[in-house]
Parts: sequence; structure tokens; C-alpha cells
Amino acid sequence: MESQEEYRGALKEELVRCGQNVQAVASGREALDGGTDSDLVLLGLELSDLDGLEVCRVLRATRDTPVIAIGSHVSELDTVLALQAGADDYVARPYGFRELMARMEAVMRRAHACERTPEILERGPLSINVPKREVVFKGCVIKMTRKEFDLLLLLAMNPGTVVSREKILSQIWGGSWSRRTVDTHVSSIRSKLGDREWIVSIRGVGFMMAKI
Repeated sequence: MESQEEYRGALKEELVRCGQNVQAVASGREALDGGTDSDLVLLGLELSDLDGLEVCRVLRATRDTPVIAIGSHVSELDTVLALQAGADDYVARPYGFRELMARMEAVMRRAHACERTPEILERGPLSINVPKREVVFKGCVIKMTRKEFDLLLLLAMNPGTVVSREKILSQIWGGSWSRRTVDTHVSSIRSKLGDREWIVSIRGVGFMMAKI
């Protein structure tokens, strides 16, 4: 979805040329009202009617479709805000179309990888319902963004094993983000769980879920 017609038309033309089935909309409201069967959402954050980050949050809360946010600023803050709103990736204009296609393919690979994991993953008092993307810790449902969920799931699938920042960036973000992105999400997960001991920091290497 793009509110700027010049970007929307050009992007749709390129995607169709590459064999994609594209539904293009101009506003956040149109996006929220449709597109429930989409495989991927490209979300331009500068929308004419609604705040793009809020649209991203609603999309993440109501459906499990991967989202790539597109903005006009190349900054760590804009990237972090988009990821915290639930986006799977962030691209700043101007971008190369081949780069965008590569990011789309990476996001879809990660989404399909999650589909091959067990439906219910349990680690002591932690229960992860993968199809529902629901986290229950010590009997309480914990709300998480898509990236937080994916990161927690990756660590939970490798209990007692150190997962490097490089592997986390590669599998969760496609390897294109700063190391601070991982630290920010780990900190948020710890805060939501209310127990820092569950995710252990291995200085200079990465993170590990405590083995139960």
C-alpha cells in the first residue's frame, strides 16, 4: 500500500512484470479493510489517512501476514520503530528494486521456516503456540511483536545452545540490521517475561535460552 501515486504505480508495474499478483491500495483504511489473503504486505509508512506505524500494529494484531515497511528516512530510529510496530523488515527510499525483491524473498523464507516448526513448543513454564503465535509464560499470556515472537521461538528451539547475533540477524532479519536491533528485542522480551534469567547473554557472542 502506498499513498504516493508515483511510487505505487511504478512498484506495482515492476512486481507484475516479475509475475506477482498485486493488489495496490492508496490508504491505510483500504489496507485494513482488505488483503486478508495476501502472502506479503508492502507498507508505505507515509499514508494519507492513518499513521503508518499504527496501521502496521493493527495488521500485526489481526493477521499473520509478513510486512515490509517502506519509509523515507535512513536512520536507526525509523528502523527500530518499524520493527517494534511489528514489521518484518524496513526499506528506505530510494531503494533498488532487486534489493526489495531479495528482501521479500528472505521474509517469505523465514515465514515458511516457521511453518515447519512444532505446533506447540514447551520449555518448562514457557509454552509457545506456533500457529496462533501465542506465548504463555507461568500461566500468563504474553503479547509480543512478530519479531519478538520469532526471536523467542528461535532461542526456544535451541535451549542451552548459544545462538550468535549473526545467526539471529540472518534468520530473523535477513542479516541487514545492526547488532543493537537484536539487543533491543532481547531486552523487550525479558521485560515482558518479567524474568531476565530465561535469556542469557553470552558476551561477544550472542544469546542462549536457559535449558530446563
